[in-house]
Parts: sequence; structure tokens; C-alpha cells
Amino acid sequence: MALRISVSGIRGVIGDGLDAVVAARWAAAFGAWLPPGPVVVGRDTRPSGPVLLDAVSSALRSTGHDVVDIGIASTPTTEMEVQESDAVGGVIITASHNPQQWNALKLLDGRGLFLDAAANAALQVLLDTGRGHVAWDRLGGIARRGGADARHIAALLALPWLDARAIAERGFTAVVDAVEGAGGALVPELLAALGVRCVPLHCGLTGLFPHPAEPTPANLADLSAAVRREDADLGFAVDPDVDRLVLADASGRVLNEELTLAVAADFLLGREPGPVAINLSTTSLVEVVAARHGVGVTRTPVGEANVVEAMLREGAVVGGEGNGGVIYPALHPGRDALVGIAMVLQHLADTGLSLAELVDRYPPVAMIKDKFDQEGPFAAEDIKAGLGVALGEGTVDDRDGLRWSGPAGWVHMRPSNTEPIVRVIAEAASEAQARDLVSRARALCERA
Repeated sequence: MALRISVSGIRGVIGDGLDAVVAARWAAAFGAWLPPGPVVVGRDTRPSGPVLLDAVSSALRSTGHDVVDIGIASTPTTEMEVQESDAVGGVIITASHNPQQWNALKLLDGRGLFLDAAANAALQVLLDTGRGHVAWDRLGGIARRGGADARHIAALLALPWLDARAIAERGFTAVVDAVEGAGGALVPELLAALGVRCVPLHCGLTGLFPHPAEPTPANLADLSAAVRREDADLGFAVDPDVDRLVLADASGRVLNEELTLAVAADFLLGREPGPVAINLSTTSLVEVVAARHGVGVTRTPVGEANVVEAMLREGAVVGGEGNGGVIYPALHPGRDALVGIAMVLQHLADTGLSLAELVDRYPPVAMIKDKFDQEGPFAAEDIKAGLGVALGEGTVDDRDGLRWSGPAGWVHMRPSNTEPIVRVIAEAASEAQARDLVSRARALCERA
């Protein structure tokens, strides 16, 4: 299987496109591209992680960089370790929500940001030349640095709007499903610091996913059952690298992942009003929330790097992606499930509401997410030509696949950055309307 190379990293199936040799070649190209200085490397808990870690570390050292190995670490933790140190870059070995057989290299510049398209193109050139390796007396070393999780949590606890005492006084009990990923220790530690009783679920750090790793309601039956069994106030689910967050209310109802960002933005904008940035596939509820607070929303192509670029350009105070990815740039400009957890708990503490009461204040919308295997190139022009007939009059955004919006709602059709699939996502006032939009859009894509 071919590698998936995008702003979301270099992803592939272990033994079928991605192996230690491939990882080393990309890491060497990255090392050649970076300026002199140390590079932070972290990984999630996948069984293939140690093999790739060894390959990446050796390749970086062969290009003259000292490697700082922080061990098992979430994506946001690794980003903060780069941001808050003298590192010139970072590598996160994780395929995020992808299935067990996948792994990936997520590459960070010295600010802790994902590389943009131009930087990825420069890496491709260096990959082809194989240049950048240094002589024997200039090889880099390796050091292991502990405490990254503690530093991440300490930074969160220092946020001006976070009142740990107020959260603790609510006496919350929360179930945490970490899907045996990097959040298995990190999320319970944060909850303990906030005075929340934590019931760990799949938090053993084995890297053997007990259910599909993407945190969506369809994959979180265990969380739902545990919330009811433990009489918990809410549940939190994260993906293996802890940059996505999904919520469950006290009844065990697992909320659509799109609601995470809406809740977080609603809280933050009440404290720090300012612009918001989201991607083209994110729920319109974020725009509803932003309007209530009198601020505007910028939409971008899908991909964290694209959203972050817009946030920094527009001075956005909060943003993210509707897959459960909350970004608060005042801490660090990357998706961070821990930031999302802190915002949700503080919002509940401030309002005195339950999670169900809080989300039920939003207008009802329905979103349907579909996908199908990508057999060939995404025929954007052919699809675009048929949109008027298939969907009716509407506005079309072609920056990332095709997004049609009209009186009935909107639908976004695009090839995935991370998997060989085409995603079709629609939102409307009712589930029936959203399903109808998906059905017509998917039929158009498959005919093109």
C-alpha cells in the first residue's frame, strides 16, 4: 500500500508501505531540512512504535542532531515539549485514529507546529537526494527526558481561567476510555489534579486497541456502559495520541464528536471573546455559538496545519476540527484533548449544569458521516459540474474537495489525508435531510 503523505504526516501500514527503512529515510530527510539543534521524539503505545523510534532516532543522529526521547507521549505533549525547549523540531510516532496496523511520523518544526505543504515538498526533494548525513565525529547523541506528562498538566493547571477548586467542589465522577493509547496515564492524572474521581477504561498502555481507535459514538459502547454502571457524571474518550476528545453524558449517551468543539468554544468565548477558526467539515453549531458571543468564524481546508495557520493569521482565540480536536493557541497551537477536558469541566463548574443540560441548549442539527474506498483520483471537476443537478442551487467551496452549502444544509466531499478513502459529510436540520444529502453526494462522486 502506498504511503499517505500530507499535512497530517507520513502514514502507512506496517510491513506494507511503512517499515523501519522507510521511516529512517524520511527522518534523515527531516534531519537534513532542520537547522542544527536537538529534536524531540515521542510515540504512542502501538507495538510498532519502538521499532520506528529506533529507526527515526538513528536517522536523526546520523544527520548530526541530538535526540531527546520523551518516551510514550501524546501528540499535544510532544508539541509542548518542542515549544517549551530549545528543540529545533520534533517527531511524533503515531497514526492517531488509524487502525492498529497503521503507524506514522508526524513532523514538527521548532515552534511545535506541523509542517506546511511547502516544507513537505522540500522534504521530498531531500528524500530523493539522500543528502545530509554527517561524518563520524559529528553524529548526534540521545538522551531520555522524563516528566513530559507532568509538565503538560502543570501548564494546563496554570491557565488563568481554570479553577481546580471549583471543579473539585462539583464532585464529578468521570469514566476515561483511552483505547490503550498514550492517554492511559495522562488523562487520569489530569483528572486527579482537578479533583475528579476517575474510572479508567482501556487505560493500560498496551497499544492493543480493544475497539476501533477513532473516538466516535459507534465505537464507544464500552464507555457508554461504564458511565451507566459507575453512575458517573460524564465520560471522556480520546484517540491513541490524545488529540481528539469525545464526550458522554450521565445517561451514557455518547455525544457526536462535533459537539466537543462547540462546547469548548462556547466556554472559552465567554471568557476570551475573539475570532474562531474551524475546517470545512466542522459543524455549523460552532458558528451558532460564535454568533452568540458576537465573533466571526473562518473556515479552512481539513488538516490541523491548515486550521492552525488560519488561527495564527487571524488571531483566533479558539478553534479546531469537528472530529473532537480542540485548539487553544494561548497554551500551544495544536489539537489537545486535555485542553478540551479542562474547558468542559470548567464550563460545567461555572454553569452548574449537567453535560446533557448544557448541550441541549444548542439548536438541533444532524450530521451524517459516510466514507467509501477511493478507487482512483478524486474527480473534482466532474463532480463539480454535476452539483447543480444533484443538489440544487448552492454555494461551492473547492479548496479541499468540494463543499456545497444551500438552504437544506451542507455536504462536504473530499479524499482523506490519512486513509485511502473518500469522506462524505453532511449536516442539516434533521437526520433524514442529512442522509439525503449524503446519498445524493455519494452517488455523484461514485459516478464521476
